[in-house]
Amino acid sequence: MVSPPPGAAAVAAARAWLRVGPAPRPLMGSQGGVGPPGNGGPGEGESGETRKLQEEGRAARGKRRKGKGKSGAGQGGKGNGAEGKPAPPQAKEETGLGAEAGPSAGPGKAGERGGSVEEGARRLVRGDEGSAGARKEAKGRGEGKKEEWRVRTGRRESARPTRAQGRGGQAWGRLAGTRAAMATAAEEEAAAAREPACRPAAGPALLRLPEELLLLIFSYLDMQALGRLAQVCRWLRRFTSCDLLWRRIARASLNSGFTRLGTDLMASVPVKERVKISQNWRLGRCREGILLKWRCSQMPWMQLEGDSLYISQANFILAYQFRPDGASLNRRPLGVFAGHDEDVCHFVLANSHIISAGGDGKIGIHKIHSTFTVKYSAHVQEVNCVDCKGGIIVSGSRDRTAKVWPLASGRLGQCLHTIQTEDRVWSIAISPLLSSFVTGTACCGHFSPLRIWDLNSGQLMTHLGSDFPPGAGVLDVMYESPSTLLSCGYDTYVRYWDLRASARKCVMEWEEPHDSTLYCLQTDGNHLLATGSSYYGVVRLWDRRQRACLHAFPLTSTPLSSPVYCLRFTTRHLYAALSYSLRVLDFQNP
Repeated sequence: MVSPPPGAAAVAAARAWLRVGPAPRPLMGSQGGVGPPGNGGPGEGESGETRKLQEEGRAARGKRRKGKGKSGAGQGGKGNGAEGKPAPPQAKEETGLGAEAGPSAGPGKAGERGGSVEEGARRLVRGDEGSAGARKEAKGRGEGKKEEWRVRTGRRESARPTRAQGRGGQAWGRLAGTRAAMATAAEEEAAAAREPACRPAAGPALLRLPEELLLLIFSYLDMQALGRLAQVCRWLRRFTSCDLLWRRIARASLNSGFTRLGTDLMASVPVKERVKISQNWRLGRCREGILLKWRCSQMPWMQLEGDSLYISQANFILAYQFRPDGASLNRRPLGVFAGHDEDVCHFVLANSHIISAGGDGKIGIHKIHSTFTVKYSAHVQEVNCVDCKGGIIVSGSRDRTAKVWPLASGRLGQCLHTIQTEDRVWSIAISPLLSSFVTGTACCGHFSPLRIWDLNSGQLMTHLGSDFPPGAGVLDVMYESPSTLLSCGYDTYVRYWDLRASARKCVMEWEEPHDSTLYCLQTDGNHLLATGSSYYGVVRLWDRRQRACLHAFPLTSTPLSSPVYCLRFTTRHLYAALSYSLRVLDFQNP
């Protein structure tokens, strides 16, 4: 067995001396000599042993400071040379034994006590090694806790890439840990948001007012002030999201779902959310997309109802369902409605029916949720326009007539009135009061292209305007209220008529900047107006409180220049039907 280096015994003895202190002096005999030697070896003078241990202790401390000292197994002193074996890590028990053995090693009996300084040192070394084992165990537990923390935050030590994996692996490891930490933070934030927000117990006296009074005070704030107030605390954020605070702002915004009279058309959507999207309409921020394409040039017409879109293609009408985002369609149509021999020129949705006007001079009636389809001959030439309200159908044709028809199943195809318009009829609309209807004609045989007829008798009630140039045909007309109308056409103007003020002159007009024919128009019933031009698929947005155009969106390029035949919009999207495609402008996610 190889003996440990002689320096190890000195280090162990020094450590024992420093911890226990000097051993008690042995009792002097009658001759003045020391007592019998212990198990550590022959007796020596106490003063020499003490000096030696102190010197060795200083040397050991110097080595430890330099980082070169190493703890090893102790060796007996000058005794029998027994090897000091490392003791098992018994922590505090062994340390206690060594501490008791050190001071008791003295002039007792050799067989009972046998205690010298070196024996106590050996026992202390064993106890010290046990303490080192306990420290290692405690350190292992600490590292285990650190490892557990790394696992929770997604940064496990074992998952870290080595140098062989390269910088890409290191970046991926850091990214994975960051994503895990972000996911944990998001979950905590969502959990905090689900907790009910209570009114702050301490704070300004303003927050301790009754909620009815706070609503009254906050109703005078503008949009920016309400946004800043919502950043103060969670309770104010929820309180300022109340629809009552945003109704006044929404009614002054573009396309927020409120009519001019204050009717809420989209009560299921929070008003604050609609005001946010309204700012995108005002600033012209949107994302363009293509919903459908077709190979041949067509003149499509379109209608929206709920989450469905109906569009005419050739002699068919197809129904598609929107996906949840509203900016895309399910590719497979919900239904296909046929019956015309030529292209569908126009159609409307009324009472779960589709009433269509075809180039074959016929009117078709289709039930949306069944296969019931009826068509009958209505005009000699193509039917350009049709409208239906209150169980009454009106149609206008190229044959210079307008006709009134009942929708009742027992009277389908029976004409109630035939009206000679002296001009080709391009557009038609029934009043919301169901007492009259207006026709938009080509303005070639009569000086006014806009005339209002009595729905019950078919007699002319009045005509609108008197200074139209020849050929200023009206391609689209719509009632906004029982006494107000909007019209557009070949004369490049959008006109707003109020029957209560004057029937001879429009109240407001907006001119197309590029002198293009306006094929269609649509309004939100309040401040927003959208028009479709005849060139380059230009869609224009207008704020009716000002004369100039707000924004213009060209949807086609020069080789594929196309009119906008029809457009519809919701509070989040605008849809435009062109010759070769159906386009969408997404204002919710610009």
